[in-house]
Amino acid sequence: MRTVLLASAAAALALAVPAAAAPGKVAVGVRAQASIEQLAPRLEQATGGLVARTLPKLGAVVLRVPDTEEATSRLSRLAAVEYVEPVEHARSLAFVPSDPLAARQWYLTHIRAFDAWPEPPDLEPVLVAVLDSGIDGDHPEFAGRIAEAKSFVDSDALEDAIGHGTMVAGEIAALIENAEGIAGAGLSVHLLIAKIVESDGTISLDAEADAIRWAVDQGARVINLSLSGRRHPTDPAHDNFSELEAAAVAYARRKGVVVVAPTGNCEPMCPYRYASYPAALPHVIGVSAVNRESRVPRFSNRDPIFNDLAAPGVGILSTFPRTLSLLGCEPAGYTLCAPGEYMRGEGTSFSAPLVSAAAATLLAIRPDLRPNQVTAILTETAADSGKPGRDAASGNGVLDMTAAIEALNGPFLPADRYETNDGPGSDAYRLFFAARAAKRKVVATLDRFNDPVDVYSVFLRGGQKLTLWFGGSTSGSVDLALWRPGTKSFDQAGPLRARRALVSRGRLAYRAPERGWYFVEVRAKQGAIGAYQLAVVRR
Repeated sequence: MRTVLLASAAAALALAVPAAAAPGKVAVGVRAQASIEQLAPRLEQATGGLVARTLPKLGAVVLRVPDTEEATSRLSRLAAVEYVEPVEHARSLAFVPSDPLAARQWYLTHIRAFDAWPEPPDLEPVLVAVLDSGIDGDHPEFAGRIAEAKSFVDSDALEDAIGHGTMVAGEIAALIENAEGIAGAGLSVHLLIAKIVESDGTISLDAEADAIRWAVDQGARVINLSLSGRRHPTDPAHDNFSELEAAAVAYARRKGVVVVAPTGNCEPMCPYRYASYPAALPHVIGVSAVNRESRVPRFSNRDPIFNDLAAPGVGILSTFPRTLSLLGCEPAGYTLCAPGEYMRGEGTSFSAPLVSAAAATLLAIRPDLRPNQVTAILTETAADSGKPGRDAASGNGVLDMTAAIEALNGPFLPADRYETNDGPGSDAYRLFFAARAAKRKVVATLDRFNDPVDVYSVFLRGGQKLTLWFGGSTSGSVDLALWRPGTKSFDQAGPLRARRALVSRGRLAYRAPERGWYFVEVRAKQGAIGAYQLAVVRR
């Protein structure tokens, strides 16, 4: 009976091929118990096509068909068929930069910087701010790439007496296909240069904070902070947390800017078990280092929470100020001719710029992306390294730019427009401004590592009833809590009401004894990540 059906289908197809038919090739996967030799003629009859190639060891047959869409539909209904997919022109050669030193930039291949395209794409420019020691402004690799430059110290931003800033900027934005030196990983990047490093290598927090504010106001979409201050979770006297720095980073995130920073280098205690600031601040993408074998070197700080992903940080070849290059060395202006440690190109400072370049590329393709989406895409597409899953040494894994770009074709985390609502007081997002009864629905996201807490403020009159409904697609579990007006910290007092929302649902109700702004806390637990809906009703 099956043979008759196949033959009649072939006859019908032969009599009338649709006008919009698109001929091509399809691969047909055959179930293990089926015989390819016996099935191949039936496949030809079903599609009006011809067998182009048999791959018995792979359990597959390739057919040339007059209409790929119709053939796929017909073949998918056959019991012996495992899968059907078009194969013609499904792959292309990856773009390989022709810059003379690009072949020595091992890290570009390691992160698959250009594998997504057969040739350089025409992308809209994206502003990336590099807050560092300045830049060699006359270096040919940056011709036309510097949008603005400003110094926050007593020296010119377009001069770099240390070399660190020029090296970082080159990894991100060195010109491609210009017959000069190296290729930057960010194809469409234009640079905002903010010089914040003094001649002795020190950085003042006020200069950093002011530079962050300036970069945001100039339109930066990404800020690279290749700097670090030691975090000491048990000894406040030796912890370099700064309220000013945190406020500047929060300002950037509220304005939709992606902030990237290294987890830090462990000197003098190696390996150090905690990420440095600002990588250890909320909403900052913390980046550790890996070598050519995707192993995390001893100098790279570990952290189970704030280390988001890793990128190459050993043997980094990049640009360098020509005036600092070794005399008589060629090619001057690159770290091959740099003195001392810069020639080795080691450090998490040189891992972070690659992630900044990747973030900028995603934003060039999809300018509407929010920072939480960029972070999620980069971390979720990272290539696993070391222990399976997320770990303290390499975070979610090693940066994979091509996988991140390809992820833009599928579903990804929705935008969260309420950030940075991470605590009570002025940080909380106000849901209501009027005292009358009302309802509001919030759609937002949680991430146990990058955004574990969302806080909303709701005004209630004395005797007014508040009801919260939680639902969504978050994994793990979520805690809902309601806090009294005037709460300064969630660590100082117990909540008025609390409820664990198991995986996807939860409800909390409360009648206010007095008027005031109450705080609704949504906290990710047990690795929760994903989108949620919060319905807030006042009666």
